[in-house]
Amino acid sequence: MTIQTTYTQARAGLASLLDTVTDNREIVIIQRRGREDVAMISANELSGVLETAHLLRSPKNAARLLKSLERVRENSGSPQRIDDLRKEVGLG
Repeated sequence: MTIQTTYTQARAGLASLLDTVTDNREIVIIQRRGREDVAMISANELSGVLETAHLLRSPKNAARLLKSLERVRENSGSPQRIDDLRKEVGLG
């Protein structure tokens, strides 16, 4: 759920708002008069979003990740040794 608030309200209750963002993983949209709105998310959430974007940037890697998700959903596949996995992804 996204919380929307004004700049004035956010400033007045900043500590509480920051706790809500970090404790509940809420996204807060701060509306500013005459300026672009700003989103507030926890640093950990931002890190995850940026990492996901990085992993999906390459079409080849995105396809590989989606194929892995399909195997998990279908409960297919078998355990793999780390050396074999490294060879598969071109690291060894």
